[in-house]
Amino acid sequence: MAAAVKTPVCVLGLGLIGGSVLRAAAAAGRVAFGYNRSADGMNAAVADGFDATTELETALARAAETGALIVIAVPVPALPMLLGPIRRLAPECPLTDVTSVKSAVLDEITAAGLADRFVGGHPMAGTAHSGWPAGHAELFVGAPWVISVDDHVDPTVFATVLDLIVDCGSVAVPARSEEHDAAAAAISHLPHLLAEALAVTAADVPLAFALAAGSFRDGTRVAGTAPDLVRAMCEANSPQLLPTLDRAMELLADARKSLASENSVADLVNTGHAARTRYDNFPRNEIITVVIGEDDWRRELAAAGRAGGVIRSALPVRDSR
Repeated sequence: MAAAVKTPVCVLGLGLIGGSVLRAAAAAGRVAFGYNRSADGMNAAVADGFDATTELETALARAAETGALIVIAVPVPALPMLLGPIRRLAPECPLTDVTSVKSAVLDEITAAGLADRFVGGHPMAGTAHSGWPAGHAELFVGAPWVISVDDHVDPTVFATVLDLIVDCGSVAVPARSEEHDAAAAAISHLPHLLAEALAVTAADVPLAFALAAGSFRDGTRVAGTAPDLVRAMCEANSPQLLPTLDRAMELLADARKSLASENSVADLVNTGHAARTRYDNFPRNEIITVVIGEDDWRRELAAAGRAGGVIRSALPVRDSR
């Protein structure tokens, strides 16, 4: 029996993440093509042998003709530029994204009337570099990739997005948008702000950069990210980032008070070490029993993801077993 034809992929935005999705999809044997507003990015992709254009309408017309999965790979502020043309030219195409916030994107998608074809996504992979040259097909291998299981999510579109995630070599982590954003505030957006603060603090000390080594390098790595990208992710997730930032400031304030009065930072150090140990031992159990489309499947997947469950291969879909 001949292998099933894989859904084509149309990537809108060929920066680090979008460019890597295009490469990974092509490497998996898919028809993959992309759009990039900047001619420099598009030309770099074409020079590397990939199918890309600066004409958004051309890319979307092709996506509609081929039934491609459209992957939105632009920062949240750029979304409105894409959603109107998608609604007009490719409204029936399955749709996902790779942005680092989910609730704000879902709100934009819903306002554009595209929610019924949309399943949000967020690969937890990247570097401090940006642009097409920074990407590569193996960027997502082994990395968690969030896949949304909000109430509106269509089973067929979910399965289509899941197939792409698996093809990219990632493990899918099912989550509701608001839960993703709370987690991302803690493990991605707050670290960006802490890295910036650490870099600024060190810059105030004359000898600091001369002595800086591994701890400083690792702690400030993400401060090398383009400032506009950091602002886009943090500002789009401000409802979740604010309480997370408050919590971090509370912990540091308590440590300062303890250091000043008792010359001790034991509470913060011990609690932090215990939390890090929990992370090192956090389970990654494979989700294999949920059937997409059956009663309560979204709730079951969200609960499994919350407990550390991941999807490593295609799940059965109701009426297709």
